[in-house]
Amino acid sequence: MRDASKIEKVPDGDQATPASPRQRVLLVTGMLGAGKTTALRVLEDLGWEIVDNFPIRLLDGLLESAPGRGQDARTPLAIGFDSRTRGFNPERIIAQVKALGERSDIELTTLFLDCSSKELERRYNETRRRHVLASDAPVSTGIRAERELLSPLRRWADLLIDTTEFTTNDLQRVIRESFAANAPEDLTITVSSFGFSRGMPPVADLVFDMRFLENPHWDEELRPKTGRDAEVGAYIRSDPAWDEAFTRIRDLLLLLLPRYRQQGKAYVHVAFGCTGGRHRSVFTAEQIAAALRQSGFSPTLLHRNLGSRAADLLEGGPRRDT
Repeated sequence: MRDASKIEKVPDGDQATPASPRQRVLLVTGMLGAGKTTALRVLEDLGWEIVDNFPIRLLDGLLESAPGRGQDARTPLAIGFDSRTRGFNPERIIAQVKALGERSDIELTTLFLDCSSKELERRYNETRRRHVLASDAPVSTGIRAERELLSPLRRWADLLIDTTEFTTNDLQRVIRESFAANAPEDLTITVSSFGFSRGMPPVADLVFDMRFLENPHWDEELRPKTGRDAEVGAYIRSDPAWDEAFTRIRDLLLLLLPRYRQQGKAYVHVAFGCTGGRHRSVFTAEQIAAALRQSGFSPTLLHRNLGSRAADLLEGGPRRDT
C-alpha cells in the first residue's frame, strides 16, 4: 500500500499542500462460485461503491469519471469481474492494472477468491447451474478450463482468499475484518457454536472442544431440542465436569480479551464445538456470551449449525447397550 499522507510537489513559490485523497480501488475476481457476489455485498454494506460484472477494458474510463477531490473521492470503489466478462483476458488485465497502479491518485488492490475444484463442483451440482466454460461437457471440465485461464491472475493478485472450507458467514467475516474502512474503536468479539461433524470453523481465534461433556443426544426426549432449551441446559449442567470447565474457560477469556485489546487486535472469534453443533456447543456459547456481557463486553452470538437438520449419523447413530 502506498502512503496516503504523501505531499504533492507544487510549483516554486506555492506552499506544499497535502495530496488530494487517493481513490481506493479494489478489483475482486476469482473462480466462479468462490464467493465474489458475497464479498461484494459485504463491501457494499461497509460503505464501498460497488460495480459488478464490469468490462475491465473500460476501467480507465470509469476511474477518469470518478470524483477527484472532496469527500466522494474517499469513498472506496470495488469492481467485480470474472471469466464471464466480455473480452476477459488475464494477461491484458494485468498489464492494464500495472499501468493504473503507477498513478499517484489511485490506491489499487486486487483480490482473488479461490476454491478447490472438488468443492466448486459440489456447489454447482447443489445449485444445478451450468458452468459457462463447460458447454455440454461435465462441470469439472469447465472448472479445469477456468482455473487454467485464471492462473496468471491468481499468481499476480495482491490478496488471495481460499473459500473451500468457508461458510457464507465465514467469508463475510473475513471480508469485514480485511476491508472495513476504519478499524473498530473497541474489540469486536464473536462467540459461536459449531459441529465438528460439519467441519472446523476456518477463522476462529480460540476453539474449545466440548465433546468431553455428557451428550444430550442420547436422551430421546432431549434429542430434538437444542442447547437453548432449559431441559438441555439442566442436563449439561448436571455433568460433574461442567462447573469447573465453564469457570476455567470464562476466566481464561476474561484474562485474554483485555490483553488482545491492549495489543490492538480488532476482532476475536471464540468458537465452541461439539459433534453436531446443536446441544453442548450451543449451550456453552450462550453461557459464555452471557458471562462476557456481565463483565462489560458486547459479544455477537452465532450458532453455525443450529438450523441444520438433526441426523443420527452425525452423532454416531443410535446407542446400543452391550
